[in-house]
Amino acid sequence: MVKIGVLLSGCGVLDGSEIHEAVITMLELDRAGAEIVCMAPNIDQHHVINHLTQEEMPEKRNVLVESARIARGQIKDVRDVSASDIDGLIIPGGFGAAKNLCDFAFKGPEAKVNPDVERLLKELVEAKKPIGAVCIAPALIAKALSARKPEVTIGTDESTAKAIETMGGLHFSCPVDDIHVDEKNKIVTTPAYMLGPTIKYVAEGIKKLVQKVVEMAKER
Repeated sequence: MVKIGVLLSGCGVLDGSEIHEAVITMLELDRAGAEIVCMAPNIDQHHVINHLTQEEMPEKRNVLVESARIARGQIKDVRDVSASDIDGLIIPGGFGAAKNLCDFAFKGPEAKVNPDVERLLKELVEAKKPIGAVCIAPALIAKALSARKPEVTIGTDESTAKAIETMGGLHFSCPVDDIHVDEKNKIVTTPAYMLGPTIKYVAEGIKKLVQKVVEMAKER
């Protein structure tokens, strides 16, 4: 049984992981017969958003603690995970991927990646283990792995695509129900809610992504 990590960034699209994307990822991994290893950084969220009003709230929340809601408590600190512990990794989207795993949401191409996240991504690529990234998470991949000129997609958004290419990535347009595969770097990406419009379309792309990541993991 392959072990696939799921890197979460909180709980909720506006300040953490996009819950639909995270749950669909875990569902499809389970259907594929993979062992799921959830993880998140043990840090404060950049901020907390009221998902009813979409306004910032005057409080602090921890990314690992919030991510544990999605993982039903079974989750590791990403600091304690190395490439030798898993056969592949998938990163759901949501603003948390661009606010908590890195600061792309605020700094664009000048973004910095969480050191533990960047270390794990580089270890995985060096070990030739597959990485999947959903929605906005490919921007994180482009920054962390810029030296490898990773091929990714976030759909068709021109400004985000331009930022990705400024960071050293190569962007490819892609419909919501499909994936782009960087065979050289073993990176699989899908637009999900960068395009939407609804969960059934998002699910199709994530299903293909999970299947490809698991396939690549088994081929090693």
